[in-house]
Amino acid sequence: MSSSEKPTIAFILSLIAGVLILVGGGARAVLGLVIRSFGSQITGGHRIIGAMMGMMGSGLGLIGIVGIVFGLIVIVSAIMLNIRPEQHMTWGALIAVFSVLSLFGGAGGFFIGLILGLIGGTLAITWKPSKS
Repeated sequence: MSSSEKPTIAFILSLIAGVLILVGGGARAVLGLVIRSFGSQITGGHRIIGAMMGMMGSGLGLIGIVGIVFGLIVIVSAIMLNIRPEQHMTWGALIAVFSVLSLFGGAGGFFIGLILGLIGGTLAITWKPSKS
């Protein structure tokens, strides 16, 4: 393997996927914060429903934070794939796994991040350097 040979397409797709997953997780976290903060005003001041909205907002916020973490893992894995292409199977597997898991935390990066992460991870796993 030459020192400049890298799985560039897998890297680019995975990096875009990680950013989308990160943004999806951030959007869920912000939405959770808004629901938690304004839950009682949305429900017209009803205490029980307002408390339920607060709990729902907190849960959504925590799920969003999980999505942010998954997005960061995909981004770091994509960068490591570019830095250490000889470990392409490890980084590709991490990208694919956390792209799928992002469906539960980061809304799958608006579903596009999930698809790009799976494609990028698969390309990274199956990448073969030239024999020269």
